Amino acid sequence: MIIGGGPAGLHAAEICAAGGARVTVCDAKASVGRKFLVAGGGGLNLTKEEALERFAARYRGSEMPTDFWPGLVAEFGPDALRAWAAGLGIETFAASTGRVYPREMKAAPLLRAWVQRLRRMGVRFAMHHRWIGFRNGALEFETPDGLRAIRADAGILALGGGSWPETGSDGRWVAALERCGVEVAALRPANCGWEIAWPPEVLAEAEGLPVKNLVVRAGGEKAAGELLITRYGLEGGAIYQLGAALRAMERPAIEIDFKPALSVEQLVAKLGPARRNWLAEARSRWKLGPGAVAIFSHHPGSAAWDSAATLARTVKCCRIALAGPRPLAEAISSAGGVRWGELDCNLMLKRLPGVFVAGEMIDWEAPTGGYLMQGAFATGMRSAQGALAWMAGRL
Repeated sequence: MIIGGGPAGLHAAEICAAGGARVTVCDAKASVGRKFLVAGGGGLNLTKEEALERFAARYRGSEMPTDFWPGLVAEFGPDALRAWAAGLGIETFAASTGRVYPREMKAAPLLRAWVQRLRRMGVRFAMHHRWIGFRNGALEFETPDGLRAIRADAGILALGGGSWPETGSDGRWVAALERCGVEVAALRPANCGWEIAWPPEVLAEAEGLPVKNLVVRAGGEKAAGELLITRYGLEGGAIYQLGAALRAMERPAIEIDFKPALSVEQLVAKLGPARRNWLAEARSRWKLGPGAVAIFSHHPGSAAWDSAATLARTVKCCRIALAGPRPLAEAISSAGGVRWGELDCNLMLKRLPGVFVAGEMIDWEAPTGGYLMQGAFATGMRSAQGALAWMAGRL
């Protein structure tokens, strides 16, 4: 029994079926792959072309074994995921950023081909089956026909984290596992926007505008990329990558370098003989976009800009206090989950022999850019291998 029809669960189903198991995938929704399809709205970033050592270092989690991800991505890494997609007839390509997408830039064709292959392999699907826990050693579900208890030789839980609950990833499984004594780190928003009390003037001039080619720092970490100014604060890859560092700060704040390719001295030199109206001059000479100009025009420290150098120093290190992250339901992914100490190396729950866990249910997180999807596929593979070994009596 595989509980959850996202990429982790479906990949586990595929491997278990190929290993000779009779497989049923249960999902609370009417169809599988709901979050997979939503993620595909931006083209479906499957993985990323990157050196494996650097790739594995993108994953983090409290008490996470240091050798887990290096070993896992070496076993099933970006090349393996692209080969898997090719086996479904889905051609992929790597963009200039290294991010890998299906050639069609759509998730639906891949999901259709995948489900068709699973059905040909004999995988059965039980929709509208919401897992609520265990009863007398059986898996118990809420169904349209009432409660149903199903016994299985092995179970794989792949119910996702707590983000985008409308897709079925609602975190309701936490209570069921905690009733069994399994320790679960609280689910928190990851890869999410952060709230800022913008002056009304900034929103009037810049809401919805991107600010590109930045370096953002927080808690001793830095990330390059872009940000999007929103009515409630900031979104964008540069701040998503710093989520763990920001959550660890008592008073979260970021420092933005709007011109990372230039030093303070080089910026001052570009202003030439300007002796006043430094921001107006900098807009064209430093090529500051309208979003950046709006932030600086209403910056609380602007009264102290008494020279080109003081403005340049602010542009190189603009500190912005954050009120907090956006709600978990809005986050692209979640941090927290089943603690690593509850799992063996096969991702089997030590307190529940024969029950395995995959995907975002486990206490790990990674930035966007292909790492989340790769992590789901890879942990789905590891849990499936463990389930097959358990049924064969090798564990």
